[in-house]
Amino acid sequence: MRKGLLQKPFVLFGDVVDKIVFTHVVVIGLPTVFYYWVLKNEGNLQALHWVMPVLYLLTSGVVIGEAIATAVAYSAKLPRRKPKLGIIQQILRFRRRRPEGVLPTPVNLQEMPRCSLVVVAYLPNEQHIILDTLKYILATLHRPGGGLELVLAYNTPTRLPVEDELERLADQYPELRLVSVEGSRSKAENLNAVIKTLKGEITGILDADHRPEPDCLERAWGWLQSGEYSVVQGRNVIRNYGSNFLTQMIAVEFECMYGVSHPAKSLLVDTGMFCGSNGYWRTSVLRRTKFQPEMMTEDIDATLRTLLRGHQLVHDPRIITTELAPVDLRSFWFQRKRWAQGWLEVALRYQMPLLRSNKLDGWQKAYWTMLLIYSAAFHFVALQIFPLLLGFSLAETEAPPISDVFFWSTTLLTLMSGPFQTLTAWHLRSRSSRQSVVAYIAYCLFIPAYCVFKNMIAIIAIYDHLVGNTEWVVTKRGLREALPATMQSLSYAGKVSDRAS
Repeated sequence: MRKGLLQKPFVLFGDVVDKIVFTHVVVIGLPTVFYYWVLKNEGNLQALHWVMPVLYLLTSGVVIGEAIATAVAYSAKLPRRKPKLGIIQQILRFRRRRPEGVLPTPVNLQEMPRCSLVVVAYLPNEQHIILDTLKYILATLHRPGGGLELVLAYNTPTRLPVEDELERLADQYPELRLVSVEGSRSKAENLNAVIKTLKGEITGILDADHRPEPDCLERAWGWLQSGEYSVVQGRNVIRNYGSNFLTQMIAVEFECMYGVSHPAKSLLVDTGMFCGSNGYWRTSVLRRTKFQPEMMTEDIDATLRTLLRGHQLVHDPRIITTELAPVDLRSFWFQRKRWAQGWLEVALRYQMPLLRSNKLDGWQKAYWTMLLIYSAAFHFVALQIFPLLLGFSLAETEAPPISDVFFWSTTLLTLMSGPFQTLTAWHLRSRSSRQSVVAYIAYCLFIPAYCVFKNMIAIIAIYDHLVGNTEWVVTKRGLREALPATMQSLSYAGKVSDRAS
């Protein structure tokens, strides 16, 4: 069973420092000693010396390729046209699941079927924002002709005053339904409790801090109505980017992820993933899939199970919602550690079933294998460049020669891939993004340090997974959304719906 974690900051900080020291002794210190021993005993590390730049070259090539594909497909300066899906399969004439990816078709709002929208919340943490979220949705969302069902699925360890206000709001809006999930300790359990009661033909899922644009349902239905796609994932934009430097960097990072990298998965190999919020499902598929509370990233787990059952997912960056980024380093640390640990968990469970599956074509398998292996192993392997070079230095041995052309081209591509993706994201930034180009330039300069920091988090996530540590830390919702003092002593911590992808 997962144990909640609401400890004093200095205890958490000390624990993190201990883990950083220990994991980096294991990841860098011990390999340095091993490489030194190999070299001193006339061993050969040439293969490993070649693997490192090839790994960086492959990663950089994927990042740049994704950016180019997304820029070409969605650039506002090009004539308006529907994006082609599965570019790689089409260019290489690879036999596909179907001749062409099915594209979204125009939607008449009045002809749309009934739709359900589920907002998921852990109220002690999100009680200060949930009313604003629901009021925003009720005031702005376009209503389909078949009707709208807005469901708040929430859990709380004790009755809160905000529940009285929620009930008054539900009395005012009959389309709003409140479901308090007794005994729930997770977002997944909240969702599972309401999925079986939903009346809409499609179901959108939102976290408590998400504010979707009014046209989200009709844009999603444009993809789902044909039946070829079962899930469409939209674009998440950070709206509290002005809080501090961290939120500014996260906002740019989200534009890179949701505006460039995620859509490229659909453009290049016609696949996608559900990112936990701002995802829209055919309700029949959602009922069969459900969510597994024991998984750290229940959204990615649901994605893989959906793909393995033969359903297809697609990304559309024009389906936009705004959300809140973590406002302090502690919240960011534990959020990203959970993401890294969750991806590792999914990789270990689904990599082999993915390769054996007959529901995905070869390029889709290759792309997903890269995603899963990357999440599980890249952070460890990428850091081996440091002990490798230290080993050569300590052994007073020259590194095996590498072609100057290969060395400089790899270095150049590695250094330019991040800024290239970032500037592409600025070019394709959503209309909800208000950041200036200065923030994007700052992110370009910040990328090396940011990557090292995230590598550190990922290494600790691997350590925690190996030792069975699945503690859960509640992510605060903005500067004023901290838990009340009476709640901070609780050891109860349900999964907070803070996944971004």
